[in-house]
Amino acid sequence: MESSPFLEGLRKRNLEVLYMTDPIDEYAVQQLKEFEEKKLVCVTKENLELDTSEDEKKKKEEEKASFEGLCKKMKEILGDKVEKVMLSDRVVSSPCVLVTGEFGWSANMERIMKAQALRDNSMTSFMVSKKTLEINPKHSIIVELRKKFDSDPNDKTVKDLAWLLFESSLLTSGFSLDQPVLFANRIHKLIKLGLSIYDDDESSSSSASSSAGSKKDAAKEKEKDKEKDKDKDKDVDKDEDDNLPPLEDGNTKMEEVD
Repeated sequence: MESSPFLEGLRKRNLEVLYMTDPIDEYAVQQLKEFEEKKLVCVTKENLELDTSEDEKKKKEEEKASFEGLCKKMKEILGDKVEKVMLSDRVVSSPCVLVTGEFGWSANMERIMKAQALRDNSMTSFMVSKKTLEINPKHSIIVELRKKFDSDPNDKTVKDLAWLLFESSLLTSGFSLDQPVLFANRIHKLIKLGLSIYDDDESSSSSASSSAGSKKDAAKEKEKDKEKDKDKDKDVDKDEDDNLPPLEDGNTKMEEVD
């Protein structure tokens, strides 16, 4: 929990965080809003306000303007999976994080409710919060992704990376993957790129191997046909020999020729 991306900005500002890890804490915090005149704020939900200087606020506005196009594009790619995409103050070393609505379930509460055997599905659909994807404008991945988007907004790589960032942030933010196979396929694609394996090479090699295999099969079939023909010839010769009359029996004798 100490390495959670939600705590990066808080650790940077030396702010104290109260860890509430027991399942009962999720139910208690919903009713216990304050303690000793201190308001309890969940760091995994949106609208987390951190103290910033005037220079930081000014820089944030500049970053917001420069990343506006990328945020809109990522929201368009992800569709209804997220409510919005915005810049984050809470992440420092992570590229992105997923936060939930202020009045809905947190990721931990959502996981607890999904584990209930007699859960009310209608209530689940009502209480599950819309997710907000917060990206780190200072992270190298997000910076390079923005450059790629600026050079070609229709680049297919931007779409693949947006989905990969979203699914990885689901895991780091405490959610579960709806389609883990698709996530694994994207990871495998990255591994192929790292090993310089491309789909064109793979398809051509597979087609070459299949054509070579078909040639071998054709040669084997030809050899089988030849063996069958030989067996037929042997059978015909044997039948002709069986139909010939015997050279000598008990009533006939061979005549001598001078």
